[in-house]
Amino acid sequence: MLPAPERPRAVQDGGQAPGPHAMMNSGSVQDGAAPVAQPGDTALKLEDFLPHKLNVLSSLVSQALTRVYGQRYGIGIPEWRVLVTLGQYGVMTGKAIGGHTHMHKTKVSRAVAQLEQRRFVARRANRADLREAFLSLTPAGRAIYDEAAPIALDFTNRLSEVVAPSDRAAFDRAMRQLTERSAELVVEIEARKT
Repeated sequence: MLPAPERPRAVQDGGQAPGPHAMMNSGSVQDGAAPVAQPGDTALKLEDFLPHKLNVLSSLVSQALTRVYGQRYGIGIPEWRVLVTLGQYGVMTGKAIGGHTHMHKTKVSRAVAQLEQRRFVARRANRADLREAFLSLTPAGRAIYDEAAPIALDFTNRLSEVVAPSDRAAFDRAMRQLTERSAELVVEIEARKT
């Protein structure tokens, strides 16, 4: 069983978990260091940098959700992603799971091994390509998926309630566009290397 994620020190001491501002640490002076700005300078400010803001959001959401499924089922983020993907699609290869979840093949392989050890995932050889296997949930894995899915959907509803219903379609569209553009940029940057 995987250890439960460590709680932030403030929470251990009975305080509140750090919010996005604490994680972004956007004050004007941090640890005695004052920002160096020149007139007309276009200095990069981390707290205004979109990739950083998305990373902070992703980290906080993952931390909160991990407390839901990590404590209940003793699995981490990669195992959760594999379990949910197999719950959604049924049978997949590790490579297909990696493509769907945007996880590196090593991370997928480790997550599958953990889930196999716990008997949540079963492996069946692919006779057409013996280098890969077909993965699927066992009855125990399916039971966890069936129990966890409504909890995860409730979490999503609680998270998104801060976005006005009239803004949700635009928010979803912006997220989709940012995801697509990020994928395009990966391809463009990789093409420059060659």
